[in-house]
Amino acid sequence: MLMRWVKSLGKRALLLVAALLILLIALRAWDVYHGPDLRAWHTKVPPELDAAALDATDWAGFVAAEARAFDFVREKVSDRLPPEDRSPANRYDPASPLHPAAFAQDWNRSYVLEPRGPLRGAVVLVHGLTDAPFNMRHLAALYAEAGFIAIAPRMPGHGTVPAGLADVAWPDWAAATRLAVREARRRAPGLPLHLVGYSNGGALALRHALEAAEDSAVGLPDQLVLLSPMVGVTPFARFAGLAGLPALLPAFAGAAWLSVLPEFNPFKYNSFPVNAARQSHQLTVEVQSRLRRLEQSGRLDRFPPLLTFQSLADATVSTRAVITALHARLPAGRSELVLFDMNREAAIGPLLAPRTDTAFTAIPPAPRGFGLTLITNTAPDTLSVDARFTPAGSTAEAIRALDLAWPRGLFSLSHLALPFPVEDGLYGLAPDTHDNFGLRLGALAPRGESGVLVMSLDSLLRVTSNPFFPYLRERVTGIIPGASGTPGAGPGRAADPAMRPAR
Repeated sequence: MLMRWVKSLGKRALLLVAALLILLIALRAWDVYHGPDLRAWHTKVPPELDAAALDATDWAGFVAAEARAFDFVREKVSDRLPPEDRSPANRYDPASPLHPAAFAQDWNRSYVLEPRGPLRGAVVLVHGLTDAPFNMRHLAALYAEAGFIAIAPRMPGHGTVPAGLADVAWPDWAAATRLAVREARRRAPGLPLHLVGYSNGGALALRHALEAAEDSAVGLPDQLVLLSPMVGVTPFARFAGLAGLPALLPAFAGAAWLSVLPEFNPFKYNSFPVNAARQSHQLTVEVQSRLRRLEQSGRLDRFPPLLTFQSLADATVSTRAVITALHARLPAGRSELVLFDMNREAAIGPLLAPRTDTAFTAIPPAPRGFGLTLITNTAPDTLSVDARFTPAGSTAEAIRALDLAWPRGLFSLSHLALPFPVEDGLYGLAPDTHDNFGLRLGALAPRGESGVLVMSLDSLLRVTSNPFFPYLRERVTGIIPGASGTPGAGPGRAADPAMRPAR
């Protein structure tokens, strides 16, 4: 009797869940049906090399295939735009000031920066999701100035049209990363190799290092640098595939997209397909699975030194996961986390949401297995900041006053901000007038009526450059062998002599 009742209750629960799922899918279909129409850049998928083809080719073959993808976009999208899609605000309109092909260099494409002086090493720089190699140009230039050849590959599906991300898989990105590492080893044999990754590119760089720690045939980098790495994403990404189910019916093709927006950014997609969220989530699952496997087998000792930069406030990736699922797992003394705090200046402090501080609770008490540097206000009544460094295995905190401060009115960094100095022509708060890409997104502070601009005002509130980039530049320079600059207190290095003990 009891068993029949339990079975009956279980069936009712399943029916209820099924009914709710059907209702959600129906609501999603209704929303999509009444949403914006898909344009050519949402439906025309450029040809790309898959993982098997990438593993079988070399850099020249990779660049040739990339050229075919861009030719496809020109022929199938830009050259065939209907009148209603011809607009100065459309990056795919050849007459638009935002059209990437019209710039002196199209930073959507893979590039290699050669050092002017003697070759000291090589670095591979992997950009983020929906982004382009543009993201990595400032760090690539830093490495080239220090004598490293800088290789920035375009990940498959990126830099062309958003439709490319609707038909790509994360193993393709991993294979493109392996190919770039092979090319770096070929161009700088026997010299130091660094691997730098931002956001989704951080997950790819991390995965490559973990794969190399397991497989000696894969090129193991000598140093890993991660910016806002995608170690963990929002729980929604796990179920993003459900949002795309109505797209199985042609009338609801828009359901394959989580957002369909105007494409005004020359180096980043604004529209976002369901598949992109699914692939990024699967990549983070793969990364965490490899981390656990190597930790349990005791093979993390081969993992390279790691320097991570992360904003405490990050709406895209989980800061908690960066701490608990990455740095807390690595062998003692092998890594350092630089954490950019929120602005604690008294005039802003009372307005900070309590939930934004929860990542602090994930930081284990000192002594820790990893070094921790906190970039935070010198005092609650000032905008100036200190670097507060606690080495791995120590409880002693050293403090260095930085000649940097929060711009007034800025309450935090963002996921988007870390790789860009405030002088960046597209994203900077104070853009260099000679660095022109037809738009100055980071410097916009628009006020006016809603519905006038092609983008939402909410998107413009998110800061897109890093006022503390000079410190990031200094720290990265400090881990480049032979580079001039102040060495940072990173893994395996002595504390910065300019630091003083905390009192």
